[in-house]
Amino acid sequence: MKVLIVFYSMYGHVYRMAQAVAEGVGEVPGAEAVVRRVPETLSEVILKGMGAVEAQKSFAHIPVCTVEELAGSDAIIFGTPTRFGNMCGQMRQFLDATGELWAKGSLVGKVGGVFTSSATQHGGQESTILSFHITLLHQGMIIVGLPYAFQGQLRNDEITGCSPYGASTIAGTKGERTPSENELAGARFQGKHIAGIASRLVSR
Repeated sequence: MKVLIVFYSMYGHVYRMAQAVAEGVGEVPGAEAVVRRVPETLSEVILKGMGAVEAQKSFAHIPVCTVEELAGSDAIIFGTPTRFGNMCGQMRQFLDATGELWAKGSLVGKVGGVFTSSATQHGGQESTILSFHITLLHQGMIIVGLPYAFQGQLRNDEITGCSPYGASTIAGTKGERTPSENELAGARFQGKHIAGIASRLVSR
């Protein structure tokens, strides 16, 4: 059973979360985590001006996802940074190329989920995931979030991401904060949870 993890990351925060999601998927017997990134749409000049070139080298080895790979998976978990309360433009452009999959119903019945990051604690994490769900619903996917069985999202002794809608991390206004262990645990939980549900559906 293949679980596709498709992400966009500018400074590496979402990539680190994607790695944790993949670790969670790997805990489910028979589940294979396949990590892919969406194509970059910004020029290197712009990326350099944003200080993102060096950070992106850490995941440049990850293959770019093709639309066809979505149809060939049993579950898809998407990761995107927040951009004004929505998914980033790179992810939006990639999803806008899935019209043929929609027309054929290629993603109907597949399990899907979303994880994200934002610069600040209240930077639009929940709205990003919820608005992303609209696309998955149009594709006929079965949406799975991060249930309260992951009790790390009930913590109030530290500032942390994660909500019932999906795992998330806070990057800091200068990208200085890396995902905390609690946030990574949420990502692992979501990956394992989605893979487990997909496995049960595939085996029926």
